[in-house]
Amino acid sequence: MTSRPSSPAHDHKPRPWIDLLVSIVIPSVILMKFSGEDRLGSVNALILGLAFPLAWGLFELIRYRKKNFIALLGLISVMLTGGIGLLELNARWLAIKEAAVPAIIGIAVLVSTRTKYPLVRTLLYNPSVLDVDKIQQTLRERGNENEFERRLLNATYMFAGTFAFSSVMNYVLARWIVNSPSGTEAFNEELGRMTLVSYPMIAIPSMVMMMLIFYYLWRTIRRLTDHTLEEVMAPHLLEKEKKKSEKRESDGHR
Repeated sequence: MTSRPSSPAHDHKPRPWIDLLVSIVIPSVILMKFSGEDRLGSVNALILGLAFPLAWGLFELIRYRKKNFIALLGLISVMLTGGIGLLELNARWLAIKEAAVPAIIGIAVLVSTRTKYPLVRTLLYNPSVLDVDKIQQTLRERGNENEFERRLLNATYMFAGTFAFSSVMNYVLARWIVNSPSGTEAFNEELGRMTLVSYPMIAIPSMVMMMLIFYYLWRTIRRLTDHTLEEVMAPHLLEKEKKKSEKRESDGHR
């Protein structure tokens, strides 16, 4: 019996260093160093700089079928940035756009709590990470389902809070750094600088907050079910960890 080939989406692995290089470092360098008239010029540098994250985002969406609301919003954000620069709109629109994107996601997180599919379940409490069926069964047996739902709602509010933080910081950063008229070399350089600075000032703190929320969720599961992390990991992750452990032991005996 032949094994069924896995789908591209299932085989997809996070590549943070490539994401960082293509979406932040390369565009920033192009915008800051190649916007002069003696090089690419402001318009060509803007188009080329934004082409990298746009092409990478489209590749991820098409190749791995990562068709989700946040990814699509990210692509729209890149196109809006390009539009503001090419149409030479007031730089203040860039600050509004930078604040609007995470604000929309945060509002969507809150609105999703009124639906059957809260985003926090999709992103944090889902079968690809945790053995949700096992957790729910234990919660049901112990009569802790309502308590868990309350804590999951708290995690949702925290999750929305990370996007509120990003929205405010994006606006402040854009207003602080980007002050030159759009469509100019100075605007491109400031846009590149803002993109570069946004990673340590916004992206990293937001990731730390996300990790803390996941830790809060895990501590809740631990307290209400008494299961260890290994006991509630998704089966495919547990199998992967087991294979890694066996490989390390095999390599150690050689």
